[in-house]
Amino acid sequence: MTEQIAPEYVRGRVVTPTEVIADGVVVLRGTRIEWVGAAADAAAAGWPGAPDPVEPPVTVLPGLVDIHTHGGGGASYPDATTPQEALVAVREHRAHGTTTLVASLVTAAPDTLRQRVSVLTTLAEAGEIAGIHLEGPFVSTVRCGAQDPALIQAPDADLTRELAALAHGYLVTMTIAPELVGVSGAGGVVDALISEGALPSFGHTDASWERTSEALEDARTRLAATPGRRSGRATVTHLFNGMRPLTHRDPGPIPVFLAAAARGEAVIEMIADGTHLAPELVQSIFSLVGAENIALVTDAMAAAGMPDGAYRLGSQDVTVADGVARLTHGGAIAGGTAHLLDIVRTTVAGGVPLVDVVRAAATTPAIVLGDDSVGALEAGRRADILLTDDDFRALSVRRAGSVVWP
Repeated sequence: MTEQIAPEYVRGRVVTPTEVIADGVVVLRGTRIEWVGAAADAAAAGWPGAPDPVEPPVTVLPGLVDIHTHGGGGASYPDATTPQEALVAVREHRAHGTTTLVASLVTAAPDTLRQRVSVLTTLAEAGEIAGIHLEGPFVSTVRCGAQDPALIQAPDADLTRELAALAHGYLVTMTIAPELVGVSGAGGVVDALISEGALPSFGHTDASWERTSEALEDARTRLAATPGRRSGRATVTHLFNGMRPLTHRDPGPIPVFLAAAARGEAVIEMIADGTHLAPELVQSIFSLVGAENIALVTDAMAAAGMPDGAYRLGSQDVTVADGVARLTHGGAIAGGTAHLLDIVRTTVAGGVPLVDVVRAAATTPAIVLGDDSVGALEAGRRADILLTDDDFRALSVRRAGSVVWP
């Protein structure tokens, strides 16, 4: 006879996708969440073993979900030649509450992309990461940011399919510029991505309002016609960063992305770290489109959790000073140095309600992944639990019920 696993109880200020329970309980059994609710209701619901409240109360969050991160802890996914190297970055973010993570590459030569995708696929198959994001190489040279312009190439649907095949179903998104010939339409990169189970993510773009509208509609139509798709919505790579700015006579892509998100037709990434975007802008975008259409991301590179100094991001040298990463030659911002929990803290301090922040840092990105087992404190989901203090500093992290930090 199989021995029954005893339930475990976590009590504190519990944040669900719809509310903050001031005195709540999360019941875990093994790898799953069994029950979530107010402590006053636990016994009546059949869970009489809740512990006494602690003072000061801890905040109980779901494990965070980051769908755009290039590294951390001194390790860089675009530069990792072995799974062990890449795992250093995974563990850095996991120790700060990101229990589900997509590893991002940058624009590189095709052979480099093939090798790096193979490395990350090994980690995905081992359950260490949720998937792979390709940022480039089919992006705008005008809005390349920290992407190496010498390695940007014309859209190639065959290479896209090859990389997707190497990823064994773990390619989640690819950042592409919608204005490039060969991106949209039958046989284009968007077509190839969707047919391979991945999503287009529009960004690093100098597209016009009209071209952006056409590309989003093409992607929406193709996703709607594809059974078993990962998600029904394209994403937008780090809104505002790496794209033509919004002006009143040349609107460019930004208002198109915002309108699509407000209609529930796209998910927009935001790097709300206080460096890439002003907190008041982040608050405004939450008000405009809603947390269900926003994925907070770090865009973190190797320096996340590390001191200032010299780093690499793919083929580019990066200098980090005062916590801000910039290309050593040229000065463009070269990714983030924050953990996703830092972004939660910054966004709450910027005036966005905690429920909305956590939804955008966990629930919405899990929907992008097409994974309803993570991203929320709800019965039946994986027991990914992040305990923090009132300042949103990690106290404890569980992944699938097991303590992974400290």
